[in-house]
Amino acid sequence: DLTGLPPTPEEVEAFVKEVAGGQGGDAKAADPKAADARLMAAYSRVVDRLLASPRYGERWARHWMDVVHFAETHGHDQDRPRPAAWPYRDYLIRAFNDDKPYGRFIEDQVAGDVLHADDSWATAALGMLAAGPWDESSQMGIQDGTIDKKVAQYLDRDDMIATTISTFSSMTISCARCHNHKFDPISLEDYYALQAVFAGVDRAERSYEPDPQVRQRRETLMAERAKLDAGRFTDEELFSAEFVALVEAWSETAGSQMKAWTALDPTAFASAQGATLTKQADGSILSGGQRPEKDTYTITATTTLKNITAIRLDVLTDESLPLKGPGRQDNGNLHLSEFRIDLRSKEGESKPLKIRAATADWNQDGWGIARAIDGNPASAWGIFPKVSEPHFAIFELAETANADGDEVTLTFTLDQVHGGGHLIGRARLSITDAAVPARATPIPAPVAAILKVEPAARSAEQRRTLALHVVRDRNERGLAKLPPPQMVYAATSGFPADGNFKPAGKPREVSVLRRGDIHSPIGPATAGSLSSVAGLKARFELTNADDEGARRAALARWINHRDNVLTWRSIVNRVWHYHFGQGIVDTPNDLGRMGGKPSHPHLLDWLAVSFRDDMQGSLKLLHKLIVTSNTYMQSTRHEERHAAIDADNRLLWRMNSLRLDAEQVRDSMLAISGRIELTMHGPSVKQFVERPGVHVTPVVDYAALDVDHPSQYRRSVYRFVFRTLPDPLMDALDCPDLSQLSPKRSVSVTAQQALEMLNNRFMVRQCEHIAARVQKETAGLDEEPDAVIRRQVERVYALLFGRAATAAELAAVSDYAVKHGLVNAVRVLVNSNECLFLN
Repeated sequence: DLTGLPPTPEEVEAFVKEVAGGQGGDAKAADPKAADARLMAAYSRVVDRLLASPRYGERWARHWMDVVHFAETHGHDQDRPRPAAWPYRDYLIRAFNDDKPYGRFIEDQVAGDVLHADDSWATAALGMLAAGPWDESSQMGIQDGTIDKKVAQYLDRDDMIATTISTFSSMTISCARCHNHKFDPISLEDYYALQAVFAGVDRAERSYEPDPQVRQRRETLMAERAKLDAGRFTDEELFSAEFVALVEAWSETAGSQMKAWTALDPTAFASAQGATLTKQADGSILSGGQRPEKDTYTITATTTLKNITAIRLDVLTDESLPLKGPGRQDNGNLHLSEFRIDLRSKEGESKPLKIRAATADWNQDGWGIARAIDGNPASAWGIFPKVSEPHFAIFELAETANADGDEVTLTFTLDQVHGGGHLIGRARLSITDAAVPARATPIPAPVAAILKVEPAARSAEQRRTLALHVVRDRNERGLAKLPPPQMVYAATSGFPADGNFKPAGKPREVSVLRRGDIHSPIGPATAGSLSSVAGLKARFELTNADDEGARRAALARWINHRDNVLTWRSIVNRVWHYHFGQGIVDTPNDLGRMGGKPSHPHLLDWLAVSFRDDMQGSLKLLHKLIVTSNTYMQSTRHEERHAAIDADNRLLWRMNSLRLDAEQVRDSMLAISGRIELTMHGPSVKQFVERPGVHVTPVVDYAALDVDHPSQYRRSVYRFVFRTLPDPLMDALDCPDLSQLSPKRSVSVTAQQALEMLNNRFMVRQCEHIAARVQKETAGLDEEPDAVIRRQVERVYALLFGRAATAAELAAVSDYAVKHGLVNAVRVLVNSNECLFLN
């Protein structure tokens, strides 16, 4: 329950010995009180160990991902992958492992970028608001400002509202979209007040800084840039010994920056996807003809230039390009994902040239030139919104090339694989042997003139101008050297427009709609929340109505308010549900009139207040309280006299016998086979082979991936999850449809499950690994073959069930293993109820 993984036989044995106090015989019969004390002490230590395990965060992050319907594709008719969705999953794992107070956990996911701007992971937490499906066809295919586009935006916000209020308050808010809620005190005005809260955000990629040292360095450089822009540097600073030395060092290499670049004359060029490439008079290559979604240009040229230090890539405008280019996307943008250079000598030897640094005259926010040399095809250099101007980038080599000055061949590879037709329209390549560092920013004419004046003859104003230029150059190079910020798919108001999908700029106007009809507005909506929560203001008082972040911050504080009874009841009921298979209220997302009645209403309130006040929102303390309770520690044994009164066990006279969920089954098999890979965090692993589809939705083949591919060994929480293309094994074991909020999973027992458990390639292979593990552990035993088989079966029982086999079981399974092999014996036991249910 706490980690999603089974105990090892060694852990079980150690626990039993600790409880027995190292005594032989019936220790409890000798001193029952001492035995009970040992039991509870040992049990409490196990609980503490599991809660401290990093596996705990992985387990409970998976639960939360169900609740907020997190997946890594858009869903709908265009189930496009979201390559930057995974940082939200990593935020959840970290938050649970760090035992982040629940109030802060709420604030992070609703308004972390506003309330906790100093914590980059709080920005990644906004992935919750974007966790659900996104209708790409409506958002990108319908023209902005039209009625249909407004409808799409209302529907998109509806998902954000439902996710937020259902998750944190367990109320069915969307029932009030067309009229006052029929059963709960939620008005039409309340619903549209929440629409107004999210009126300024959409779902898109935004940057965050997970490394605190990089974040601090970037903030220092940005503060210096702000100081430069505001003209706040004093003469005392600029003429200090430190700055004088900096200027002298810079001036030694600055003269070389005025040296002309040598344009290359391409001898060969090609488009991998069939675009038409044509050489122009200036040596540039113009792309025309069909516009692929993605493409790779390969350009080859020869040169005899000696000691090449840098490469220059010009992306030029042209009348034939959208908005005159230099990009081929409809909005004139381009995305250069990776830039690579290979050098082939006259002897035919070829080697890649390593790039040390890259600078550009213009970088799109979050899409800097450093992203073109980071080895990540998902990142790229972009130029939006300055798309109607020529731009250039300079790539500084780690070592000079062609030291002998022979004729060599340079091959340039320009990967443009971000998609959406973000291709370069016209490119020109040049080289230089100028001294490094090579800069993309040319030396301004006034500075160049100052360099020609002897240092002793320079006026104070010239010295000041030169010093300011050098400081700015150092600042820009420092920023360029930093790794690109991480991107997370999250709620954001700042992203580059993509066709008809554009940021709001400021919160959009939201009207209260009669019967939810866009053509029947009643009046403007004011940002707020539910008016039925006693003691809390339903409408937010905002000093700046155009500050969309303030709206979300107000909602986060409203949800997190200590007097918001819905919040504290909701979370303790969720945790109870995952431990017992059923909440105190058996509808975790609906604590309203149409939801289930609480089986123990006073317990629910006591837990809520204790969690809020005594535990200070610590989920780990809540877990420990529950799992060390007498109720949780009961046996699952059936008793007719109790069943006659409470057949559904709503009063918990015994512990429920719960079936392992899909992730527990899969991860347990990996743990028992010894193949589990416990590397944490990072991009999700694709446990399938992906091929291009008819549209943007790819073709996904789970059976085609090598069953022993390293990605198969990662924990299930790190799986890349499609909304419309589920894994057959996980789907059969009741993984939910993540197009919908999934507060609890259905639990079925079907023939399909048995067939998957017996025949799925992954399951069969893990059974083979379990058998191989046991055979390796028993190798070399000096016993008869039948005795070795019995030892192996004993070990399989210990691994799968955490107990010893009975004499009858040992005899029956050993006979089966002799006849059909140990692997098949393991397959039978894996498919037993005892392996798949908690007892």
